[in-house]
Amino acid sequence: MTVNNGGKLSTEYFVSYLKLIMNARNCSLETASTIMFDQFFKGNKDTFGAYSYRNFLKAFEGFSCCHS
Repeated sequence: MTVNNGGKLSTEYFVSYLKLIMNARNCSLETASTIMFDQFFKGNKDTFGAYSYRNFLKAFEGFSCCHS
């Protein structure tokens, strides 16, 4: 998936992306989060800026609260 480095990515974007990883790899939310951080963010929370990283964390927290 191509992402514009200047774009601010929404919480909804990350929820969808986490669901995609979980479905494609048949894995847990925690595993999907690790995969996404390693591959999407390339192991660096600043890859897409603080706003996008905060939304990634919000997506993970919101998703884990609703699906535990």
